[in-house]
Amino acid sequence: MDSTPTRIPIGAILLLLLFLRHPYLSIADTIYRPVDLFSINCGSSTNLSTPDGRNWTGDTNFLSQSHNSVAATPLTPSTQQPPYTSARLSHSQFTYSFSLSAGPKFLRLFFYSSSYPTFDRPKAYFSVKANQYTLLQHFNASINADADDNHDDTLFREYCINLNNGDEELNITFTPSTTDSYAFINGIEIVSMPPYLYYTNSNVDTGLLPQLVGGSATYTIQNYSALQTMYRLRAGDAEIPSSSDTGMLRTWDVDNKYVTSQSVESLDIATGIKLRFTNKTPNYTAPDQVYRSVRSMGRNGTINTRFNLTWQFPIDYGFLYLLRLHFCELNPKVHNPGDLRFYIFIQDQMAEEWGDVLLWSDKQKGVPVARDYVVQIPTNHNKPNLSLKMHPHPLSLIQDATVNGIELFKINGSAGNLAGPNPDLPPQIPNVPLQSSKKKSGGTVAAVAGGVVSGVVLISAIVALILIKRKKGSNKKDGGVKSSLPTNLCRHFSIAEIRAATNNFDDLFLVGVGGFGNVYKGYIDDDSTRVAVKRLKPGSRQGVQEFMNEIEMLSQLRHLHLVSLIGYCYENNEMILVYDFMDRGTLRDHLYDTDNPPLSWKERLQICIGAARGLHYLHTGANHMIIHRDVKSSNILLDEKLVSKVSDFGLSRIGPTGSSVTHVSTQVKGSIGYLDPEYYLRQRLTEKSDVYSFGVVLLEVLSGRQPLIRTVEKQQVSLVDWAKKLYEKGSVGEIVDPALTGQIAAQCLSKFCEVALSCLHEDGTQRPSMKDVVGILEFILQLQDSVVNGVNVSGGNYMDTDDMFSTSHSSVYASDYSNSSGLNTTSNHSHVSKESDRLMPDNVLS
Repeated sequence: MDSTPTRIPIGAILLLLLFLRHPYLSIADTIYRPVDLFSINCGSSTNLSTPDGRNWTGDTNFLSQSHNSVAATPLTPSTQQPPYTSARLSHSQFTYSFSLSAGPKFLRLFFYSSSYPTFDRPKAYFSVKANQYTLLQHFNASINADADDNHDDTLFREYCINLNNGDEELNITFTPSTTDSYAFINGIEIVSMPPYLYYTNSNVDTGLLPQLVGGSATYTIQNYSALQTMYRLRAGDAEIPSSSDTGMLRTWDVDNKYVTSQSVESLDIATGIKLRFTNKTPNYTAPDQVYRSVRSMGRNGTINTRFNLTWQFPIDYGFLYLLRLHFCELNPKVHNPGDLRFYIFIQDQMAEEWGDVLLWSDKQKGVPVARDYVVQIPTNHNKPNLSLKMHPHPLSLIQDATVNGIELFKINGSAGNLAGPNPDLPPQIPNVPLQSSKKKSGGTVAAVAGGVVSGVVLISAIVALILIKRKKGSNKKDGGVKSSLPTNLCRHFSIAEIRAATNNFDDLFLVGVGGFGNVYKGYIDDDSTRVAVKRLKPGSRQGVQEFMNEIEMLSQLRHLHLVSLIGYCYENNEMILVYDFMDRGTLRDHLYDTDNPPLSWKERLQICIGAARGLHYLHTGANHMIIHRDVKSSNILLDEKLVSKVSDFGLSRIGPTGSSVTHVSTQVKGSIGYLDPEYYLRQRLTEKSDVYSFGVVLLEVLSGRQPLIRTVEKQQVSLVDWAKKLYEKGSVGEIVDPALTGQIAAQCLSKFCEVALSCLHEDGTQRPSMKDVVGILEFILQLQDSVVNGVNVSGGNYMDTDDMFSTSHSSVYASDYSNSSGLNTTSNHSHVSKESDRLMPDNVLS
């Protein structure tokens, strides 16, 4: 088999083209020269060149003699360059064979999903094997093309396969899945790579081996392993084409479509500095452009350390994945190790507790570094995402986290399998044109699934008639609801607008999941306004009542510490609420079971004060008393400045009306662990039930643990019971979250425990009002600041601890209290405690 026309000459041509295009590159120093380089234009007998420097060779010399395939051009007119201009197709198995040198290779497959003469597009259903490795299994080309982000019907798959000595022929076999289906291929490319680019060199320092996430062990990418490239990304706004790679024709896409964090930026930096590659990271590892652009947490020169720098990558379940992160320290503000440190979380597991690029590069700037991690994605029934999160280390001089490039590979499973499932069929196009949530054009989304046969047409017609009838009935049933909704006080969104805002409820936009349903990030008003979209579960009558209740309540309430309702959608059995977007999520997200950095004591106090103010407004500031009935840490949301807002008013009730009415008799509703025991036993609801629930939240904030933990010793199951017993024993220090060690002044801790336990009094009449709770919390914050700053606090408005909520007051001085060391004074949210509250003219500390 003659392969000489495609081996060395193409490599030489490519290198020359690269040199002419980028004259500042040194071919000898910068470009890797592959031993084997085959670019095969399947279904063609002629050689064709493309602008990227490839010379595509006809495929006839590489086909097995027994093949029963045909060559054809697509029926659909195409502006594509080779290899997409012709294809090799067959209803039976066919094989390509290549004689190669030993060592690892890139194997790339190119597909153009179109109809070809006598080959209908939907029937391309086949498997692909390369020697002993299964690359694709029952692969449906049309479904994959319709689900692909490119929307141009081209598909590309890249694999890494190692040929050991004595096994120097690569056979690529295409097998139709059924007698009615066919297999096809438009292009095949094989490129040699350096021996240890992705495979593990067992002779290197163990510190350079891939780290197994979730443990302290390392992982070896063995020579007999095969990999599939899932993502190859660089920070920046433009991809790096194959012609600008380091000789291996890799394409580097941009990472921004996978970034889910807000307020991040990518920068091209230090273009005049010559990079210094090392034996640890050779010059062919990635192009210079990868290391000269960086993704960071800043926007417009400011850094918001209140969130993680996060990427989400759709992947297949049931495989191990190799994640490679590329770094290069070029920040002029970084001078020494420790100046810029960060955490790395992979799949919400700590992968790097002390990330420091300058430390990794032996204290040398401009030295590229690659770090490898291996993570197991267990088998389940949903197509998952692999998450990468980075966060500044609290001891870092510069509060930021950065990365230059990301590569993600699937590692073959049992029996050499790399094949994943076909994606779900795309959703049907709504009959109302959707505006893209990413673009401002108003065109319809052309995503019609292939594979429609005559039987499906008949079934679709029957289903359509059923849906039309159901919709008519639904509209009649919804009419009464819609007529009573307050359209004059908040917006009414169509379902088409909601789908456009959330990219059709894209999983990448999912920010929260609860018993009520899912919460998505969305964009409205030509993408100018970011919102939270809560999609309630359909079908429940109680769900409709709670949906109505929340709209009616929130549309009439406006307060700094209550979440704002923008509008709603009630259409096609969908119940959707649209709120202001809260960047920092829920208070619970920052207390336990989270990878978010712990809140400081001062931040926790300010959050509690804000939530208390919101509840005080509900109880006294509206036309009628409103009892929230579901106060808990997951219903307290935080904006980008950590200002807290009470949310979720689905269970809220109008309180007692009239001076002679003390309570509302109603069915018990709320959340286990937060329920007022008096309300639970007697079914008598008062505003003091909210006070009890808020007392539980105060203990959560102090302890950093959830209200109920059924896996611990009996005496610690209930947070409330456990805290009460420790308080009675004089051991309040055992309640405190270890993350708060050294931050709380002793007197502040005492007062905080007192107000929390007063809220939890079994007799509701003995509990303080929310106004009183606001006052004592504000005093605790003022007292904490006084201890930190060493100033006198006038306590003329502070209630004595012997009668905390009576009208008697006393004076206290900072010098009277023990001064804790290590107090956190860095919080910049003092505006929360200083904010004037128009609803509280007699505020305790006003």
